[in-house]
Order: sequence, then structure tokens, then C-alpha cells
Amino acid sequence: MTPLPWGAMARLAGRRAVTAVPVLLVVTFGVFAIAAASPFDPVKAYAGSAALGADQETLERLRANLGAGEPFAERWWHWLTSALTGDLGQSSVMRQPVAEVIGERLVWSTLLCAIAFAAAVLVGTLLGVLAARRPGSWTDRAVTSLAYVLEAAPVFWIALLAVWLFALQWGVLPAGGLTDTGSEHVTAGQVASHLVLPAGVLALSQVPWFALYVRQGVADALAEDPVRGARARGLDERTVLLGHALRSGLLPVLTLIGSRVPELITGALLVESVFSWPGIAAATVEAATAVDFPLLAALTTLATAAVLAGNLLADLLYGLIDPRVNLSEM
Repeated sequence: MTPLPWGAMARLAGRRAVTAVPVLLVVTFGVFAIAAASPFDPVKAYAGSAALGADQETLERLRANLGAGEPFAERWWHWLTSALTGDLGQSSVMRQPVAEVIGERLVWSTLLCAIAFAAAVLVGTLLGVLAARRPGSWTDRAVTSLAYVLEAAPVFWIALLAVWLFALQWGVLPAGGLTDTGSEHVTAGQVASHLVLPAGVLALSQVPWFALYVRQGVADALAEDPVRGARARGLDERTVLLGHALRSGLLPVLTLIGSRVPELITGALLVESVFSWPGIAAATVEAATAVDFPLLAALTTLATAAVLAGNLLADLLYGLIDPRVNLSEM
């Protein structure tokens, strides 16, 4: 058995961590630059309706207190140096430290994305294998047709359809939120029931990609000489499919894992908004519309880090499963 290349994996992770630093710096700088060019006024967003009756002197004083009058480059540098010490700043729109905003919401977004992504991989792999067993059969046509339909459907449309069907028409699942209305405590049962629809919708938005990739990969593997040789040796079809074709067919899917992370994050923002899930979506929208520099920069940095981590995970898994891959060249 080939030993696992732990040393090569560690070196790859180290190289990616080093290259991630300038990427994150550019991303955060770009966030401050774009936010500074935004037509939204952070002072008016912070003051709310009180800004309508405030005089210009009061608004300017508030602008100075918020630091909104400083050049965006200066604000970025101040945020960056503070963030390196663990201080992510104060959110003007949430009226609390940025670290607390992220800490309260990140766990729910992570739970939603993790369950949805795991379900998408499992369901997509199963459908892809079923379709690849007999190319051109009615199962293959049904799976590929369904995948193309779901691939073209906007995730927010699927979410609204799910609310209408399961919550309004059938009444079997809650329409949104984290717990039942009027509940004073968060229980595991309530969270599980409220998680079904958003996680299911988010998973459906990712299933087509995995199903089509697995279907193509397994179908190509079944036509290769090693698989034909396994069949010629008298191995049963299940062993040939699971022991030979599926392993080769899953290799392209590993690269798909990293590339789907940005789409997963975008879909999660839309799904959380439709189902009022208390994740980072609402915070992201409010931070963007209120030009909340510290919160917007922290959330964007977090999303960028998640994408980079997804790409690293895909490369590491590829190197573990396929011994022909040289991790030192990645």
C-alpha cells in the first residue's frame, strides 16, 4: 500500500497559506475601494430616520466619529493593522463588535452549508452512478434531464417554490427562521425541522454538477481496458462498478469540490435570505447597503478564505486518491 504523502501535503498547505496572504490583502483593499465608491452614505444608514431631521453640522460630527470622512486607503490600513491583533473593529450597522456578529452567525451558516454540501455530494454521486451504469437508458435520460433542469433553475426560485409547496400548501415544514414562533429556547428538534428546507434547496442547487460529473467519469471508466479486464476475469458487476470504475470516475469530482465553494457561498446567501436563516447573509446585505467597512471587509475575507480552503482541500484529496499526482508540483 502506498504511504500517504503527509510531508508533501504539509508543504502544499504551507505554500498555499503563503500565497493566500497577498490574495486576502488585495481582496480587502478592493472591498474598501468599492465601498468608498458606493452611492450609499454610511452616516445616513447609521442614523436611520433621524438623519432626515438632522442638520449638516450634526451629520458631519457623526461622520467624523464613524471615521467615514477618512480616505478609504487610510481606513483600510487602520482596519488591517487592528485585524492583525485580533480586533476586527466595530460594526456600525449591527452596533456591536464585528467578531461578535460573525461568531453569532457563522455557526448557523456553517451548519447549513456543511449539511447541504454533504447531501449534494452523496445524492449527486448516487444519481451519477445510476445513470452511468447503462448509458442511454431511461434512467440515464431521466437523471441527465433532471440535472440540466435544476442546473438552469435559479436557487431563489427553487427556494420560493419549496416554501409555497411544503410550508403553504402541505404545511409539513416551517417556512423559515431557526425556531418556532414564540419559542424561548433553541432546541435541536426545532433547528432540525427548520433546517430541512434551506439545506434541501441549497443541496439541490449543487446536485446537478456532481451528478453530471460522476456520470461522465464513471461512464468513461467503464469503457477503459482495466475495467474490461476485470469483467473478463469474471468479477461481478457490483465489484467492477464500485471497486474499479467509481474510484477512477470520482477523480474529476474532487476538483469540482473546490470550484463549487464560491457558488455554494452565493447560493447560501440567497437561501438564507429567503428562509430568514440567521446566518451571515443578512449581515452581508446590511453591511453592503450601509457601507459598513469593518463588517464588510471581515465577511469578504472570510468568504475568500473559504474558497481558498476549498481549492486546497480538492487538491489534497486528489493527491491522496490518485498516487500519480505529484503534490510538490501543485
